[in-house]
Amino acid sequence: MKVLISGASVAGPVLAYWLERYGFEPTVVERTPELRHGLGGHAVDLFSNAVEVAERMGLGDAVREARTRIQQLTLCRDGKRPIDVDLDRLNAGISDRHVEILRGELTRLLYDATRDRVEYLFGDSIATLADDGTGVDVTFEHGKPRRFDLVIGADGMHSTVRRLAFGPEESMQRPLGGYLAVYSMPDELQLGNRMLTHMKIGRLVGLYGVHQTGQARAAFMFHSASELRYDYRDKDQQKQLLADEFREYGWEVPRLLKHLDAAGDFYFDSIAQITLDTWQKGRIGLVGDAGYCPGPAVGGGTSLAVIAAYVLAGELAAARSDLPSGLRNYERMMRQSVDASRALAPKVMKTLIPGGPLAMRAVPLAFAVLPHLPTGLQRLIWAQNGIGKALGSLQLPDYADLVRA
Repeated sequence: MKVLISGASVAGPVLAYWLERYGFEPTVVERTPELRHGLGGHAVDLFSNAVEVAERMGLGDAVREARTRIQQLTLCRDGKRPIDVDLDRLNAGISDRHVEILRGELTRLLYDATRDRVEYLFGDSIATLADDGTGVDVTFEHGKPRRFDLVIGADGMHSTVRRLAFGPEESMQRPLGGYLAVYSMPDELQLGNRMLTHMKIGRLVGLYGVHQTGQARAAFMFHSASELRYDYRDKDQQKQLLADEFREYGWEVPRLLKHLDAAGDFYFDSIAQITLDTWQKGRIGLVGDAGYCPGPAVGGGTSLAVIAAYVLAGELAAARSDLPSGLRNYERMMRQSVDASRALAPKVMKTLIPGGPLAMRAVPLAFAVLPHLPTGLQRLIWAQNGIGKALGSLQLPDYADLVRA
């Protein structure tokens, strides 16, 4: 059976890997050219079950080797003494199954694991979809029309598949009132394996070293009382919005903004959720941020995408003769984890972007105290928080008996 997957970032290649193992013929279409895959993007987390999926793909060692290796966090505030946090100790106490990795590095590993056995169509995108109940006729912006047994949108928060099959994005997007920007710059502060963060009410700035390139990555998060209007594909407009927001911030920000215009890997987007009543319509389905983005940087979306893509492939293989049934089973299995991540995200955002003086005092206190608690207590706290519950609520199914390749 032929399955078209739109999106070659995280969920798409994971889904393609497992579908191919189960005897399907997956094709991945990706708007950006192949050469865009590399060390770009912000750092993302793989927790618990997502690490297990990577291990089942034979990528456990490679993912751990590619980790960011940030060992120390220094939290700065105006007029206050900096707080240093030993991240190795903190991460070891919270979970022994957690890997922080650059999104671009994870994408590269997933692509390398699939490129020889999966068809990739780079530099193209889906133009139209026509589901007649027995298959989906697809036209592309550049390539020739083709027919597939199933089409899956794994193309992120601004999904083309979702727009074509489910309707305009605006009706499904729930803004959380925050914005995120990330880009690379020279490591002028010689950070190495350190991260510097600075916080004010309503805003957070971070800067961390990237050991693979010797550069640094600057990250900005801020709250806005009103929704910003911009074209999500217009990078120059987005850069201007960021510069205007932080021009008077102080700290090291003027140094960071000097490199904004030259940043070729600039990312900017709202911290928003995607909410749909269902993620499947006939022979068209959605996975990861395309179907249920919990909020960039605040909802564990990357881990959720990895886990969901694995489950989706398994359920499609189990329902091979009735693919729409497989889509429905996947949605039923993932709904609790998705709802938990979605409920978590607003709380995490309020923690990361302090909303008032109380949060400005509470967040540094938590960072200062948590690493010094006994390991057992740290893991208990982690297990009871939103991310721990959301990503650990699903017992990862074993689909090994469905493997055909």
